[in-house]
Amino acid sequence: MTAVLDVQGLTVEFPTRRGTLTAVDHISFSIGEGEVLGVVGESGAGKSLTGTAVIGLLEPPGRIAAGEVRLAGKRIDNLAYEELRRIRGREIGMVFQDPLTSLNPLYTVGRQLMETIRTHTDMGEKAARDRAIEMLAEVGIPEPRRRIDQYPHQFSGGMRQRVVIAIALLARPRLIIADEPTTALDVTIQSQILKLMRQQIAEKGASMILITHDLAVVSEMADHITVLYCGKVVERGRTRELIETPAHPYTRGLIDSIPDTAHRHDRLRQIPGSIPDIRNLPTGCNFRDRCPRAQALCAEREPDLARQHATLWAACHFPLKPGETA
Repeated sequence: MTAVLDVQGLTVEFPTRRGTLTAVDHISFSIGEGEVLGVVGESGAGKSLTGTAVIGLLEPPGRIAAGEVRLAGKRIDNLAYEELRRIRGREIGMVFQDPLTSLNPLYTVGRQLMETIRTHTDMGEKAARDRAIEMLAEVGIPEPRRRIDQYPHQFSGGMRQRVVIAIALLARPRLIIADEPTTALDVTIQSQILKLMRQQIAEKGASMILITHDLAVVSEMADHITVLYCGKVVERGRTRELIETPAHPYTRGLIDSIPDTAHRHDRLRQIPGSIPDIRNLPTGCNFRDRCPRAQALCAEREPDLARQHATLWAACHFPLKPGETA
C-alpha cells in the first residue's frame, strides 16, 4: 500500500558566509493512512524545519539540498510554488503553535474559513458560510452562527486554536502537520485540544505529523515516534515499544524528564548540558558530550541507525538493553 507521506533522505541546508550549515541531515520516515507520527526532540533538533520543508515553506536562504518528499506516491518537493500552494490546504492541512500567527487579525473568522472553502471547492458563498458554521460547531465553538462574524482577538487562545484546526480540516486533507499545537495553551485546554484532534483525525481518516518537545503528548497521540537530535534521527519505532524500552540514552533521558505524578521526587530529572550549535558540532556522535554511556568510540565515529529489537531502530554505539537505565 502506498504511504500517505514518504520522506527519504531529507536534508535541509542554510548557506552562510562561513560555509553551509546542515540543519536537517538525511531524515527518512513514512506515514500510513490514518496514522499519527510523533516527531520529538529539544528546541534546535530540527523538528519544525522538517515540517516546513515537507510543505514547502522554508524561509530563504534555507533550501532542500537532498532527498525526496512524496505525497500518496507523487513527488512534491520539486513542484513549482503555485502547484505546491494548491496542495497546501486541499491535501495537507497545517496547525501551528501560535494561532495568532495563523489567523489574519483584520478579517473575521468566518471570512477566513469561507476563503479556504472557496479556494479548494466550487461552493457558492451561502454554502461556504453554512459549511464554515458547521465546521466551527464540529470543533466545539459555542454559538457558531454568532461567532462566525467575530474577529480572532474576540476568541480565547484555546478557541483560536480550535478555529485553526477547523481551517486545517476544511478540505478533508490526507495529511495534517501540527507543530507544537498545544504549547501556548494551559494544561486543561491542552487536553481538550488533543482530544479534539484525535477525534477529528479519526472521523476524517486523515494522517498526522505531530511535532512536539513533549514525549508525554506523543505517547498519547502517536502510533510511531521519531526522535531527532541535531537534525538527525537518533531513534524511531512504534510508540509503545519506544516508550517502554528505549535504546538510545537521549530518548531515555527525555522519558525520565517527564514529571511522575504518581511518585514524589525532590528534583526533576534532566539531561545535563544543552543541544550543541550546528555551527560547531562535536566529532563522532553529536550526543556524546551529554551521554552517560559515552566511550572513546563515540568521539571517533558517528553511529549508524540500526535495528535494536522488533520495530525499534537507534543510532548508538552502546544502546540500552530492555529494562536498562542510562
